[in-house]
Amino acid sequence: MSNNIVLKLSAEDQNKVKSHYASNKVERKAPGVVFAAKLPDAAITVYSSGKVMFQGDGASREASRFGTVVDKSSTNQNGATSIKTKGDKLPDNFQQMSVIGSDETGTGDYFGPVTVAAVYVPKDKIDLINELGAKDSKMLTDAKMMEIAPDIMNSCIHSILTLRNEKYNEIQGSGYSQGKIKAMLHNQALKHVLDKIAPENPDFILIDQFAERNTYYKYLQNTKTIVREKVLFSTKAEQLHVSVAAASILARYAFLKEMDRLSKEIGYPLQKGASGKVDEMAARIWIERGEEYLRSISKWHFANTEKAKVLVKIKRG
Repeated sequence: MSNNIVLKLSAEDQNKVKSHYASNKVERKAPGVVFAAKLPDAAITVYSSGKVMFQGDGASREASRFGTVVDKSSTNQNGATSIKTKGDKLPDNFQQMSVIGSDETGTGDYFGPVTVAAVYVPKDKIDLINELGAKDSKMLTDAKMMEIAPDIMNSCIHSILTLRNEKYNEIQGSGYSQGKIKAMLHNQALKHVLDKIAPENPDFILIDQFAERNTYYKYLQNTKTIVREKVLFSTKAEQLHVSVAAASILARYAFLKEMDRLSKEIGYPLQKGASGKVDEMAARIWIERGEEYLRSISKWHFANTEKAKVLVKIKRG
């Protein structure tokens, strides 16, 4: 079922929304609308009143980038609202424990890779990683994440996996869903970090939940080594432990590095996301470089491919 979330944001935060979704911008003529963007699973609308509406299956994920989405019926003993999440119940004082966190990015982008990162933040480094800015990762610009990521990598044991689109298309074309691909990458990154920190063990492992526990492990049923011990799943995991916030930054860093490489190869900046601007750019690349080259840098099964094909026919007359 789709969600519908409205946040009241300051002018500064509204500008952050516009900046974050600039590459996904769409035209909306409705009264009071000052900005609109469309993702594969979410629509974002900014109104002149300062209200920002997030709609669709990805609404909670996107809204949580700019404000805490709370369950008003859930309060602690002090009467403060708590973060509304789906997934496992976390132990008390979880934020102060030694945790490996994992997160991914690039799954909603037509161009560029899928990247997954896992980061081990022992309890004696939590303050340091917070100080570096990882605690605010949902509000960080791409430029800031590029700046912070090397410090995190120098401070914490981590693993970053970059699945480029030639391989992504091959795996996806053989019948693997995007969920299965993500599960395999998360499992591999977590295993790498566990191997690196051995014989030390984390208190827990926290995966930013993209699938229910049973579904996640079903995806991995034919995998040789499966990380199961002390694994927890939760949505909005970035807000629950700094290790996941750090992982989010490193995954984004790897994605941006690969997008920069591809942009230099092509000669102009590639559009992020999967908007109409991406369709136009895909058509341009198709005409300039050919179908096979476009396939090599894109997620070929996305609807953008068919839209680009139509545009190519129109442009070629």
